[in-house]
Amino acid sequence: MGSPKGSEICYICCFSATFIFRLIMNTAIQAALDHAIQSLQAEGVLPSDFKNSGNLTRTKDRSHGDFASNIAMIASKAAHMKPRDLAEKILTHLPNVADISKAEIAGPGFINFFLNADQRFIVLDQIQSQQATFGRSQVNADKRIQVEFVSANPTSSLHVGHGRGAAYGMTVANLLEATGAQVDREYYVNDAGRQMDILATSTYLRYLELTGQALVFPKNAYQGDYVKQIAQSIIDQDGAAYVRPVADVYQDVPEDVQYAAELDQDGNKVVLSGDKEKHIDGLIFNAQHLISTGYRVFLQAALKAILDDIKDDLGEFGVTFNQWFSEESLTDKIAEALQTLDQRGFLYEKDGNIWFKSTDFGDEKDRVVKRRNGQTTYFASDIAYHLNKLQRGYTDIIDIWGSDHHGYIARVKAAIDALGYDSKKLTVLLVQFVSLWRSGEMVQMSSRSGQFVTLRDLRKEVGNDAARFYYVMRKSEQHIDFDLDLAVSQSKDNAVYYIQYAHARICRMLEKAAATAVNFNAQQAREFAAKLDLDAETEILAKLAAYPEIVVRAANSYEPHQVGNYLKELAALFHAWYNEHKVLGEDADLTQARLLLSVNVQQVLRNGLELLGVSAPTSM
Repeated sequence: MGSPKGSEICYICCFSATFIFRLIMNTAIQAALDHAIQSLQAEGVLPSDFKNSGNLTRTKDRSHGDFASNIAMIASKAAHMKPRDLAEKILTHLPNVADISKAEIAGPGFINFFLNADQRFIVLDQIQSQQATFGRSQVNADKRIQVEFVSANPTSSLHVGHGRGAAYGMTVANLLEATGAQVDREYYVNDAGRQMDILATSTYLRYLELTGQALVFPKNAYQGDYVKQIAQSIIDQDGAAYVRPVADVYQDVPEDVQYAAELDQDGNKVVLSGDKEKHIDGLIFNAQHLISTGYRVFLQAALKAILDDIKDDLGEFGVTFNQWFSEESLTDKIAEALQTLDQRGFLYEKDGNIWFKSTDFGDEKDRVVKRRNGQTTYFASDIAYHLNKLQRGYTDIIDIWGSDHHGYIARVKAAIDALGYDSKKLTVLLVQFVSLWRSGEMVQMSSRSGQFVTLRDLRKEVGNDAARFYYVMRKSEQHIDFDLDLAVSQSKDNAVYYIQYAHARICRMLEKAAATAVNFNAQQAREFAAKLDLDAETEILAKLAAYPEIVVRAANSYEPHQVGNYLKELAALFHAWYNEHKVLGEDADLTQARLLLSVNVQQVLRNGLELLGVSAPTSM
């Protein structure tokens, strides 16, 4: 993601105060390195046209200092010297820098910089002053981003695979907002097309059953009990208004809607064998023509019931949307998109179908956008939907799809370019499948059969917090084996429990302090911060200071697991320190300092968990 334009001062103001400090120290150290490079150029050690292109980064290991530069390794070839030898020369030419206690060489030629001890405590001031906003910034303030995610067909309840897309999409949106972007969360409702017709027809067949007619229910129709419940609601409202003889629903259809059929025991032609997809298409055709306008009653009843269920499910999961966009509303936009592509010379007719020249843009083959019967394809709807998104003026469009849609990326990007827009505006993030494991065995699921584990089932079993956390703890393109037993365990191995327990432990510590007449005041405690001189305390302070950078990195790489891993590490540092050292001790000043450190850990844990959609309990 880009950074704000403008002066250096305005740029720095976009960050949290801790981030400001990091930038200031970066700038100061970089200036010192630039000075050393210029001195070596003047001496002829480095060529005059050499530019300092080394990276200055915060170290992961505190024993290696606070910041590290690889400039000696970058410049060694130009200087015709070994990196460590060049690093020695760079050190001798470094000017004194305020707040830097020392610089030393490590490994093959890294130069490590150590801050003065007092600099460790600045982060405490920043957290105390910013509280819930600590870690938030304006790095992406120039971005207006749409994140479209979940977008499951409203044909059944959400299953655990949809849950991962929901948790991931919501957390990516949270992170982008935390870095200043204006974010719209959108759900694309597939309320048109064949799957909705299969659902409507499945509902109609159950309706006929419930009104007393016997039939052979198609195996590739929607099987779940929810279909019967929707059918019953129509009976409750309209009675037998749409009852037709079953034989009429299963009768043969015109030749242009072909499917296999056989005679039942009474000699009626019934769709039972052969191509099961043509079978269900034939039933759809018959149902639509038998009940005419009544068919839409079944479609709308099914759509509303299931979409309401999805909205409730996601709402309870802490996943909300700014807009639910209807595919059915795209009729005019499809016509506009195809007309634009035609005018730009990217459509042609072949075998009665209308094709899009997607191979002109790197796709493996051209794609049909309108069939010979005049019906537009799903891809045509995708083109129209993305045209609609682009016309809304977003700087960035993020689509989160299931990994099985990988093949669609090239064709959608091709269409965007063909329409005259820049396909680089679109980022497609793929979410891999989820396998549930219970007691060492994989749990099976299938949507049409109705034998699947729903998101609601998962939330009921492990809770929202565990589900939200573990769904985002791997890169989205990596498969997840979700261990249900681990997710509900109260142990160190259960990462979300371990993090939440650290937060609750600090809450209990503060309650105990108040109960024992320890009058803790964060502002007054700050004057005793110098007593936090243990290596473990220095590690915790450094980890706290790194949080704002983690948020930006996680947001810009769309990797929520970076925040989750950070919280695990912070919780582990806190638990180890707490178990080893007494916080409420006899030294009143040290007690104040350690309580101050603890409440700052508590705040950062709470801030990070909020971004992940996980609660921060006060007791466990």
